[in-house]
Amino acid sequence: MRHDAGQAFPLYVVAVAALLFAALAVFAVGMAGAARNGTRSAADAAALAAAQDYREQAFAGFLRDLTARPGGDWRRWFDGRGDAPGTACRTAERLARDNGADLTGPGCAPAPGPDPTTLAFDVTVTSRDGVGTSVVPGTEDVHPTVGSRAVVAPRCRPAPAGDTGTPFARFDCDDGPLAVDPAHPDPRLTARTLFAVRLAATDR
Repeated sequence: MRHDAGQAFPLYVVAVAALLFAALAVFAVGMAGAARNGTRSAADAAALAAAQDYREQAFAGFLRDLTARPGGDWRRWFDGRGDAPGTACRTAERLARDNGADLTGPGCAPAPGPDPTTLAFDVTVTSRDGVGTSVVPGTEDVHPTVGSRAVVAPRCRPAPAGDTGTPFARFDCDDGPLAVDPAHPDPRLTARTLFAVRLAATDR
Protein backbone atom coordinates (compact mmCIF):
# COMPACT_ATOMS: atom_id res chain seq x y z
CA MET A 1 0.00 0.00 0.00
CA ARG A 2 2.83 2.41 0.86
CA HIS A 3 4.46 1.55 -2.44
CA ASP A 4 1.23 2.41 -4.29
CA ALA A 5 0.94 5.66 -2.39
CA GLY A 6 4.49 6.57 -3.32
CA GLN A 7 3.74 5.94 -6.99
CA ALA A 8 0.55 8.00 -6.83
CA PHE A 9 2.20 11.07 -5.31
CA PRO A 10 4.06 12.16 -8.50
CA LEU A 11 0.82 11.76 -10.45
CA TYR A 12 -0.93 13.94 -7.89
CA VAL A 13 1.75 16.62 -8.22
CA VAL A 14 1.46 16.55 -12.01
CA ALA A 15 -2.33 16.77 -11.82
CA VAL A 16 -2.19 19.72 -9.43
CA ALA A 17 0.39 21.47 -11.62
CA ALA A 18 -1.79 20.93 -14.70
CA LEU A 19 -4.84 22.32 -12.93
CA LEU A 20 -2.85 25.32 -11.73
CA PHE A 21 -1.58 26.00 -15.25
CA ALA A 22 -5.09 25.69 -16.65
CA ALA A 23 -6.35 28.15 -14.04
CA LEU A 24 -3.59 30.61 -14.90
CA ALA A 25 -4.34 30.20 -18.61
CA VAL A 26 -8.01 30.98 -17.96
CA PHE A 27 -6.90 34.01 -15.97
CA ALA A 28 -4.75 35.11 -18.92
CA VAL A 29 -7.76 34.82 -21.22
CA GLY A 30 -9.72 36.93 -18.75
CA MET A 31 -6.95 39.53 -18.73
CA ALA A 32 -7.04 39.67 -22.52
CA GLY A 33 -10.82 40.05 -22.50
CA ALA A 34 -10.67 42.83 -19.92
CA ALA A 35 -7.98 44.65 -21.90
CA ARG A 36 -10.04 44.40 -25.08
CA ASN A 37 -13.16 45.63 -23.29
CA GLY A 38 -11.22 48.63 -22.00
CA THR A 39 -9.99 49.36 -25.51
CA ARG A 40 -13.54 48.96 -26.82
CA SER A 41 -14.69 51.61 -24.34
CA ALA A 42 -11.93 53.95 -25.55
CA ALA A 43 -12.92 53.38 -29.20
CA ASP A 44 -16.61 53.96 -28.46
CA ALA A 45 -15.84 57.15 -26.53
CA ALA A 46 -13.66 58.47 -29.35
CA ALA A 47 -16.25 57.68 -32.04
CA LEU A 48 -19.03 59.29 -30.03
CA ALA A 49 -16.85 62.34 -29.38
CA ALA A 50 -16.28 62.79 -33.12
CA ALA A 51 -19.99 62.45 -33.87
CA GLN A 52 -20.98 64.84 -31.07
CA ASP A 53 -18.44 67.39 -32.27
CA TYR A 54 -19.91 67.22 -35.76
CA ARG A 55 -23.45 67.49 -34.36
CA GLU A 56 -22.52 70.82 -32.78
CA GLN A 57 -20.97 71.90 -36.08
CA ALA A 58 -24.13 70.91 -37.95
CA PHE A 59 -26.31 72.86 -35.52
CA ALA A 60 -24.16 75.99 -35.82
CA GLY A 61 -24.05 75.60 -39.60
CA PHE A 62 -27.82 75.24 -39.82
CA LEU A 63 -28.39 78.41 -37.77
CA ARG A 64 -25.81 80.29 -39.84
CA ASP A 65 -27.43 79.25 -43.12
CA LEU A 66 -30.92 79.96 -41.81
CA THR A 67 -29.88 83.46 -40.75
CA ALA A 68 -28.44 84.05 -44.23
CA ARG A 69 -31.87 83.71 -45.84
CA PRO A 70 -32.82 83.83 -48.64
CA GLY A 71 -29.37 82.77 -49.84
CA GLY A 72 -28.66 80.22 -47.10
CA ASP A 73 -29.31 76.59 -47.95
CA TRP A 74 -30.13 75.39 -44.44
CA ARG A 75 -31.91 72.28 -45.72
CA ARG A 76 -28.61 70.71 -46.77
CA TRP A 77 -27.78 69.85 -43.17
CA PHE A 78 -30.75 67.49 -43.11
CA ASP A 79 -30.17 65.70 -46.39
CA GLY A 80 -26.49 64.76 -46.08
CA ARG A 81 -24.88 67.83 -47.65
CA GLY A 82 -23.31 69.43 -44.59
CA ASP A 83 -19.82 70.91 -44.35
CA ALA A 84 -16.64 68.85 -43.93
CA PRO A 85 -16.21 67.39 -40.42
CA GLY A 86 -13.69 70.01 -39.29
CA THR A 87 -12.46 69.35 -35.76
CA ALA A 88 -14.37 66.09 -35.21
CA CYS A 89 -11.42 63.72 -35.58
CA ARG A 90 -9.18 65.89 -33.42
CA THR A 91 -11.78 65.55 -30.70
CA ALA A 92 -11.79 61.78 -31.21
CA GLU A 93 -8.00 61.68 -30.87
CA ARG A 94 -8.14 63.61 -27.60
CA LEU A 95 -10.81 61.31 -26.13
CA ALA A 96 -8.82 58.23 -27.13
CA ARG A 97 -5.75 59.62 -25.35
CA ASP A 98 -7.79 60.41 -22.26
CA ASN A 99 -8.85 56.75 -22.17
CA GLY A 100 -5.38 55.27 -22.51
CA ALA A 101 -5.40 54.60 -26.25
CA ASP A 102 -4.15 56.12 -29.50
CA LEU A 103 -5.68 56.37 -32.94
CA THR A 104 -4.09 53.74 -35.13
CA GLY A 105 -4.39 52.30 -38.64
CA PRO A 106 -7.23 54.15 -40.38
CA GLY A 107 -7.52 56.31 -37.24
CA CYS A 108 -10.62 58.48 -37.49
CA ALA A 109 -12.44 58.92 -40.78
CA PRO A 110 -15.89 60.20 -41.79
CA ALA A 111 -17.90 57.80 -43.90
CA PRO A 112 -21.39 57.58 -45.40
CA GLY A 113 -23.94 56.52 -42.82
CA PRO A 114 -26.63 53.87 -43.22
CA ASP A 115 -28.78 56.23 -45.30
CA PRO A 116 -28.05 59.35 -47.37
CA THR A 117 -29.05 61.80 -44.63
CA THR A 118 -26.55 60.43 -42.08
CA LEU A 119 -22.82 60.72 -41.53
CA ALA A 120 -20.71 58.11 -39.72
CA PHE A 121 -17.33 58.30 -38.01
CA ASP A 122 -15.16 55.19 -38.04
CA VAL A 123 -12.50 55.18 -35.33
CA THR A 124 -9.73 52.63 -34.72
CA VAL A 125 -7.67 52.75 -31.53
CA THR A 126 -4.88 50.70 -29.95
CA SER A 127 -4.41 50.48 -26.19
CA ARG A 128 -1.18 51.90 -24.83
CA ASP A 129 -1.03 49.14 -22.21
CA GLY A 130 -0.30 45.53 -23.05
CA VAL A 131 -2.47 42.67 -21.85
CA GLY A 132 -0.01 42.02 -19.01
CA THR A 133 2.36 39.28 -17.94
CA SER A 134 0.84 35.79 -17.79
CA VAL A 135 1.64 32.12 -18.36
CA VAL A 136 0.99 32.72 -22.06
CA PRO A 137 4.25 33.99 -23.56
CA GLY A 138 4.26 37.46 -25.12
CA THR A 139 1.00 38.78 -23.69
CA GLU A 140 2.80 41.74 -22.13
CA ASP A 141 3.54 42.95 -25.68
CA VAL A 142 -0.01 42.48 -26.99
CA HIS A 143 -1.89 45.78 -27.32
CA PRO A 144 -5.57 45.33 -28.25
CA THR A 145 -6.83 47.20 -31.32
CA VAL A 146 -10.55 47.90 -31.64
CA GLY A 147 -12.72 49.83 -34.08
CA SER A 148 -15.98 51.64 -33.42
CA ARG A 149 -18.52 53.61 -35.45
CA ALA A 150 -20.83 56.43 -34.40
CA VAL A 151 -23.55 57.96 -36.58
CA VAL A 152 -25.03 61.45 -36.73
CA ALA A 153 -28.64 61.38 -37.95
CA PRO A 154 -31.26 64.12 -38.30
CA ARG A 155 -34.15 63.89 -35.84
CA CYS A 156 -36.14 66.33 -37.96
CA ARG A 157 -37.16 66.61 -41.60
CA PRO A 158 -37.91 69.96 -43.27
CA ALA A 159 -41.67 70.26 -43.66
CA PRO A 160 -42.68 70.33 -47.33
CA ALA A 161 -42.60 73.99 -48.43
CA GLY A 162 -43.25 74.89 -44.80
CA ASP A 163 -40.88 77.85 -44.84
CA THR A 164 -42.15 79.49 -48.02
CA GLY A 165 -42.72 83.20 -47.51
CA THR A 166 -41.88 83.11 -43.78
CA PRO A 167 -38.73 83.73 -41.77
CA PHE A 168 -39.13 80.34 -40.10
CA ALA A 169 -37.68 76.93 -40.70
CA ARG A 170 -40.42 74.38 -40.16
CA PHE A 171 -39.80 70.74 -39.39
CA ASP A 172 -41.52 67.45 -38.78
CA CYS A 173 -39.47 65.99 -35.92
CA ASP A 174 -39.47 62.74 -34.02
CA ASP A 175 -41.08 64.65 -31.13
CA GLY A 176 -43.59 66.50 -33.32
CA PRO A 177 -43.71 69.72 -35.40
CA LEU A 178 -41.06 72.36 -34.79
CA ALA A 179 -40.60 75.92 -36.01
CA VAL A 180 -37.27 77.73 -35.72
CA ASP A 181 -37.27 81.53 -35.91
CA PRO A 182 -33.72 82.90 -36.29
CA ALA A 183 -34.87 86.33 -35.11
CA HIS A 184 -36.17 84.92 -31.82
CA PRO A 185 -34.16 81.78 -31.04
CA ASP A 186 -35.59 79.45 -28.41
CA PRO A 187 -32.93 78.86 -25.72
CA ARG A 188 -34.27 75.31 -25.33
CA LEU A 189 -33.31 74.54 -28.93
CA THR A 190 -30.01 72.64 -28.99
CA ALA A 191 -28.08 70.41 -31.34
CA ARG A 192 -29.69 67.40 -29.65
CA THR A 193 -33.11 68.69 -30.67
CA LEU A 194 -32.26 68.38 -34.35
CA PHE A 195 -29.62 65.65 -34.56
CA ALA A 196 -29.18 62.29 -32.86
CA VAL A 197 -25.84 60.57 -32.17
CA ARG A 198 -25.61 56.83 -31.67
CA LEU A 199 -23.14 53.99 -31.81
CA ALA A 200 -23.56 51.65 -34.77
CA ALA A 201 -22.78 47.96 -35.02
CA THR A 202 -19.33 47.17 -36.34
CA ASP A 203 -17.55 43.87 -36.92
CA ARG A 204 -14.11 45.33 -36.27
